[in-house]
Amino acid sequence: MEPDLFTAAAEDRQEKDPSSSPLAVRMRPRVLDEVVGQQHLLKPGSPLRRLVEGSGGPAGASSVILWGPPGTGKTTLAYVVSKATNKRFVELSAITAGVKEVRAVIESARRATGGFGKETVLFLDEIHRFSKAQQDSLLPAVENRWVTLIAATTENPYFSIISPLLSRSLLLTLESLTDDDLRDLLRRALTDERGLGGAVTLPEDAEAHLLRIAGGDARRALTALEAAAGAAIATGEAEITLETLEATVDRAAVKYDRDGDQHYDVASALIKSIRGSDVDAALHYLARMIEAGEDPRFIARRLMISASEDIGLADPTALPTAVAAAQAVAMIGFPEAALTLSHATIALALAPKSNAATLAISAAQDDVRRGLAGPVPAHLRDGHYKGAAKLGHAQGYVYPHDVQGGIAAQQYAPDAVRDRRYYTPTRYGAEARYADVVERVRERLGRSGESAEPS
Repeated sequence: MEPDLFTAAAEDRQEKDPSSSPLAVRMRPRVLDEVVGQQHLLKPGSPLRRLVEGSGGPAGASSVILWGPPGTGKTTLAYVVSKATNKRFVELSAITAGVKEVRAVIESARRATGGFGKETVLFLDEIHRFSKAQQDSLLPAVENRWVTLIAATTENPYFSIISPLLSRSLLLTLESLTDDDLRDLLRRALTDERGLGGAVTLPEDAEAHLLRIAGGDARRALTALEAAAGAAIATGEAEITLETLEATVDRAAVKYDRDGDQHYDVASALIKSIRGSDVDAALHYLARMIEAGEDPRFIARRLMISASEDIGLADPTALPTAVAAAQAVAMIGFPEAALTLSHATIALALAPKSNAATLAISAAQDDVRRGLAGPVPAHLRDGHYKGAAKLGHAQGYVYPHDVQGGIAAQQYAPDAVRDRRYYTPTRYGAEARYADVVERVRERLGRSGESAEPS
C-alpha cells in the first residue's frame, strides 16, 4: 500500500528527529556499499545491484526472494533498494496485509506503468505467513512484471512458498553475519552521527560479549548496544563496561573463546560427560556452549560422532537421534535449536554405552596399514562384464538367499585376514543381541581365530 497520512507523518518525524527511531533503524545502510556481509549477493551484475541501478530492457531485473535468519539484512537490502532506485517502492507485511491490499498495489502498479511508465517494486516481508491463496494473488503481477517483487522470509521457501512463485523468482540465500561483519557495524554505530556519535566507547571485553549475544543478528547487536549505551550515559560513564552490558541485557559473559582452548576444552568435556553417562554435567557444558554463542552445527556434529564412537549398537537409535538433531538444528537455528540439542544430549548421555564399533574399525584399519590385505577371493569378484567367467571371477559364488538360514558357508575375507575378528560386541543394551548373533554366524562360516586388537 502507498503510505497513508499517519505513516507519512511518522516518516516525516523520523526525518526531522532521527533520535526518535531505534538505533537499528537509524543505522540502516543508505547505499549498497554500506551493507555489511552478504557480499555474494552484491557483486556487479547481481539481481539486487541491477535493481538498485535500474537495469531494464528485455533482461530487466527479476523478482527475488530473500531467505535467511533474522537480522541478516533482508529488510535492509529492500530499504537500500527503496532509497536508491527511481522506481515506485511499496512495502507490505504479510502479518497485516491480505489479498485486498496486494490487489490494490498491483492495480496501482499497472496504472503507474501504463500511464506514467513508472515501474513498481513491491517489498513483501514475512511472505511465509501468506496462505497459498494469498501467494497465488501475486502470480499474475510477477509473471507479467507489473511489479518487481522483493519477498523476505526466515522459513525454508521450498516448504513455505508455492512452487509457481518460486519458479518465477530468483531465490537468494542470506548468510548469518560473521563477528567481523558485526564488529564493523558496532564500531560504525558508536561513531556515526546517525548512531551514538561518539557519546560512549566500547572496550574489547564488552565488544566480545556483545558479539556473543548477537549470534550473527545485526538487529540484536544494535538493540543491545543501544540499551547498554543508554545505561552508561544515564550514569555518566564514558564507556560501556562489561558489567553495564551484563546488567542491561541480563546475560552473564561466559568465559569461552570459540577460537581458543576453552572451545576445545568445553567440547571435550561435553563428550566425556556423555560417555560417562553424567547427563547433568553434559547439559551444563551444552549450556555453556550455547550461551557463549557456539555454532549449533558444531555441537550437533560432535553429538553425531559420540553416537557412533561411544554408544554404537548398544542403542541403535542413538545415531538416528543425533542425525535428526543435526538436521533440525540446520533448519531452525537458535534459540529453538537449544531444545533439540538438549533432547539429543540427554538421549545420548542416558543410552547404554559401547565402543565396540570404534575398536572394530580401528583394528581393521591397523591390519590394512600393516599390509594385511591380499586379493579379493575369486568367487567374490565382479562377474557382470564380458570375459569375467574366463578369468574365474564370480565362479562358485553361493547366493546366501538360496541357502536355508540365509548364511552361505564360503570364504569372504582375503587369505591374509581370513581368521581375523574385528568386532567384539559387549553385553550392554541392545548389543547383547548382536553378541549372540555374531557368534552363531562365525560358527556357521567356520571363522575360527582370535580377536584383532588395534595397536
